[in-house]
Amino acid sequence: MAAEEGKIDPMHQFEVQTIAEGFSIGGQQIAFTNSALWMLVTLIVLGVFMLGGMKRELVPGRWQAAVEGVTGFISSMMTTNIGPAGRKFTPYVFSLFMFILIANLMGMLPIGVVGLHPFTVTSHVTVTGILAIVSFGIVLIVGLAKHGLHFFSLFVPHGAPWWMLPILIPVEFVSFMVRPFSLALRLFVAMTAGHILMKVLAGFVINGLNAEALWVAPIVSLPSFVLMIGITLLELLVCAIQAYVFALLTSLYLNDAINLH
Repeated sequence: MAAEEGKIDPMHQFEVQTIAEGFSIGGQQIAFTNSALWMLVTLIVLGVFMLGGMKRELVPGRWQAAVEGVTGFISSMMTTNIGPAGRKFTPYVFSLFMFILIANLMGMLPIGVVGLHPFTVTSHVTVTGILAIVSFGIVLIVGLAKHGLHFFSLFVPHGAPWWMLPILIPVEFVSFMVRPFSLALRLFVAMTAGHILMKVLAGFVINGLNAEALWVAPIVSLPSFVLMIGITLLELLVCAIQAYVFALLTSLYLNDAINLH
């Protein structure tokens, strides 16, 4: 936590810092940063989690049951939103859902008490933007591969009168092209806003306890601490909801590409 003269900077937690110098490409320095570190940790946690689902025991334990439960949940969502053809995309959407969920939760770890600083990679629009672009790219590839140029009929609402098409087609096109931006910004804004609010409340607690006046702590620090606990629990729920929404919207966009309308 960045603090100077009693001031706490809520934006310091989002600063990308270099951990190890890397190499240079075209004059651009490529370094190993805290963001890369936490993405790597997220992938390791995801890999360890998946190990529990590879046991294939007849009577699954809790670990295997948890993996099978999440896999079944995503598979059911794909089948419901897309149909039988959606099952082939289950591995991708599952990986997307779990990566976002674990990354969100890793950023909530209370390891600041031991001097470490968690980093929420999904609080950076570059990360959420790449995830959105990959999902959007898959939608385009699937749609064009399956339907060819007929894919562009997606921009023509079914049953719309011909005289409305000059207005509806541009509107549908813009709505379609905005999808990756909405995917990226929704996750980025939700995680950033929640972490800023928690940092501000933590600043109230710390500064209230460090104040010389004894009456500040019970009036400022205690209510802020109680509110911070509530916000933390809400943020944990947001972590799961945002991962679900990202996966759900991806499946709906894939449905448009596969089944058109």
